[in-house]
Amino acid sequence: MQQPPTTCQLYKYNPSFYLVKKESAAYFATEFLDGELDGDYVSWLNYHDIHDKESIENLCLRLGIDRLSIENIYKEIRRPKVEEYSKYIFFSVISALPSKKNEELLFQEQITFFLSSDYLLSLQKRSGDHFNDVRDRIEKGRGKIRSKKADFLLFRNLEAIIDNYFEVIDEITQTVGILEKELHVSEDKSILNKIEREKRKLIELRKIANPMRDITIQLQSSDSVFIDKTNVRYFIGLHHSCMHVIEEIESLKQVLDGMSNFYYASQGQRMNEIMKVLTIVSSIFIPLTFIAGVYGMNFENMPELKYKNGYYTIIGIMIAIGISLFSFFVYRGWLKRRDYIKEN
Repeated sequence: MQQPPTTCQLYKYNPSFYLVKKESAAYFATEFLDGELDGDYVSWLNYHDIHDKESIENLCLRLGIDRLSIENIYKEIRRPKVEEYSKYIFFSVISALPSKKNEELLFQEQITFFLSSDYLLSLQKRSGDHFNDVRDRIEKGRGKIRSKKADFLLFRNLEAIIDNYFEVIDEITQTVGILEKELHVSEDKSILNKIEREKRKLIELRKIANPMRDITIQLQSSDSVFIDKTNVRYFIGLHHSCMHVIEEIESLKQVLDGMSNFYYASQGQRMNEIMKVLTIVSSIFIPLTFIAGVYGMNFENMPELKYKNGYYTIIGIMIAIGISLFSFFVYRGWLKRRDYIKEN
């Protein structure tokens, strides 16, 4: 018989002990409460697939979670808000991970949290690994995490999400550096497309960082019994980190806007140079065209046509006029050497 897929991880720990269980959603829907919730331990149940709605609903109902909150797990968040209930607090945020090379959009994922006194329930819509550092802290006992309650675990999870924002910013910063170098040595239109792609990523990141900022404000000002007053300072620190993320986004966006303006300015300058050369060439050929037009008229009484060397004389005059005008334009600086000789 085929085993159900492993879509959920349970971390149960205290200062001297930790346990990891990886099972299906159906398993935890029936087994999680049977001895798993204990005031001597903190339990973190992380779902990285929420397609088994029946199992998740059964688990939530057994935890005393309201049906309206359960429905909100599957809804796209419109307005960030920490919902406070008697048995838990509930909210959703969006995490982002660095995209694969040349991807147009960010990898985004909505994550829902339920916090109670002795457990944290987190639910991801897709299998994206956002909490590697948190798991490592629990398993190796690094820092304060195993000596703190579930609210500190929530802080570490939100911190990991914000760190993901910084990783995305670092990735975009590296790309911007490469594009800046390309912009000064190439006029390829694809550079502009790449600039616009990075700007879209920044706009997306700003859209998800702003709600996270609002969530951290609500958490640090919450009177919930599930957030220890001694841990409020950590959520204040998260708020400062969010503000730093938003500032970095705005700074990078200004850089990209400047690069777009530089591209358009350089293209405009290039077009002006082309038009200048074409105008000068036209100015040189206008008098030559006039002379050719005069002697192209079919009148019988044109004395110059009878001259023995008339043809060579007119050609010489036209060449002299062309060279004189060309020299004049060069002398005045209206036509420079690079305008008519391709540089190596």
